Amino acid sequence: MTNSATGPLPASVLEALGRYDTPTICNAMEIVAPERRLIGYTTKQLVCPFPDLPPIVGYARTVTIRSVLKSSLPAEEQSRRRIAYYEYVGTGHGPRISVIQDIDGPDVGYGAFWGEVQSNVHKALGCLGVITDGSIRDIPQWAPGFQALAGSIGPSHAWVHAESFGGEVRVAGMTVKSDDLIHADRHGAIVIPLDLAAKLPEAAELCGRRETPILEIARSPDFSLEKLKAALKRSAEIH
Repeated sequence: MTNSATGPLPASVLEALGRYDTPTICNAMEIVAPERRLIGYTTKQLVCPFPDLPPIVGYARTVTIRSVLKSSLPAEEQSRRRIAYYEYVGTGHGPRISVIQDIDGPDVGYGAFWGEVQSNVHKALGCLGVITDGSIRDIPQWAPGFQALAGSIGPSHAWVHAESFGGEVRVAGMTVKSDDLIHADRHGAIVIPLDLAAKLPEAAELCGRRETPILEIARSPDFSLEKLKAALKRSAEIH
């Protein structure tokens, strides 16, 4: 049975954030926290096998993995740590998103931690999806509705195992700590500071209002440069 604890933010805030795609959340972040314009989001392209899934919003469960080297721990200790890992993933603020850094250096993605089994297990443990710079596999057998952003797709799991969990990780340029609030979709992911989360939906709506006059004239058969200049002026006046 999964832990049903909710996070420090009301569920309504997470639901509101989930109505916007991740680029829009990034735009909104530029309004409420311009100092974060260069930090807190993925900057490298990740593979998304399920681009039509809606955005996911949840609290991070952080992990590092290796696959080129076999674990040096005795089998009994490996089993104990696997259980401890699942306990970590399945408890705490929810919903949750798994954020996994592959620490195999030049061999990143050599073995896939994620496939049919792990996607279904993590979904059952209360996770909405995974963000990893490692590889994934078993795409047709993947847990339905479980989102994935990955560094690559590959066939084998090699010697893959969790090296550590609960610490700070860095995936595709995004630094994440355990329990950070994450917003992700097919474009990538962004960390949302908890004290800013409730401000983002209103800022996202403002972004949309500012874009509307520009898009209307750009899509109009009567487009002209003069009309574009006027639309840009109207956009700048929207607050």
